[in-house]
Amino acid sequence: MVPLALSLPSRWESPSDDELARSELISALTAPQASISPKYFYDPLGSKLFEAICDLEEYYPTRTEACIFAAYRDEMAAAVGAGAVLIDLGAGNCAKAAGLFEVLQPRQYVPVDISAEFLQRSVQDLQRRFPHIPMQPLAMDFSAALDLPASVPQRHRLFFYPGSSLGNFDRQQAQAFLRRLRAALPPAGEGGGILLGLDLVKPMGVLEAAYDDALGVTAAFNLNVLNHVNRLLQADFNARDWRHVAFYDEAQQRVEMHLEARRDLIVRWAGGRRTFHMGERIHTENSHKFSEQGIRSMLQEAGFGQCRMWFDARRWFAVCHAQAG
Repeated sequence: MVPLALSLPSRWESPSDDELARSELISALTAPQASISPKYFYDPLGSKLFEAICDLEEYYPTRTEACIFAAYRDEMAAAVGAGAVLIDLGAGNCAKAAGLFEVLQPRQYVPVDISAEFLQRSVQDLQRRFPHIPMQPLAMDFSAALDLPASVPQRHRLFFYPGSSLGNFDRQQAQAFLRRLRAALPPAGEGGGILLGLDLVKPMGVLEAAYDDALGVTAAFNLNVLNHVNRLLQADFNARDWRHVAFYDEAQQRVEMHLEARRDLIVRWAGGRRTFHMGERIHTENSHKFSEQGIRSMLQEAGFGQCRMWFDARRWFAVCHAQAG
């Protein structure tokens, strides 16, 4: 058994990578349409707030996906095969993957998340519950590159990406991301594949309520990204100067989240500044929704072969297993 590392390897621990993150943020904040990547939601507080969002009545994706896993997990396990190297992308608290340990019987668990501190605590708790499963947590930003160490065997890798997180990418980015996953899998016939949770197109009212709940938890989650940016850039964003905005763009089939300035203001950071006028927005997230045929076409174009899908009774959500083609 591989012992649990007490210190996680992290791309965010080296000065050069910190500088890369700062450069990325400054470029996005000074673009004509200011933006902040949704990966910066997940500092320790942001990760906790997302856990709270998943318990909200309006936020159907988590419980709907959980119902699909509960109903069809044996069929999924049969499709995947026992003994996979389970690579959990955006693992968070690791709960979704842990719920499949019994049926998947992974020979190694590799949770990957950008929030190193939160991931470390989650995996320490999980290792105590499942001491027989070797675990190798990796703290990294996998959105642009996926560099797995040699200690993660290539044969029978299963990339697990639930929660419709793929929807945070635009269509071109999602295709490129899937191609990178395919490139990290073994040749066809050696047991590699992906297990994805994907949110489907549905009525606008349902979608908008899920991203703008009555209690304001999603608003707090969105606003907290400014506190994270303050730490990374030595900036002076004040969350009270901004409000949460979420809406469904039917033409693009995506929910958009923004932060809107409540007044004219100037935000400063080390070496720079930007003026925001009242009503001006910072784009923080897209959450694309999918059709069944769109999912199959997307996976085929990315180099995946046989695909099997499971749905809830309302067909609001899908879980898809695709083999390496």
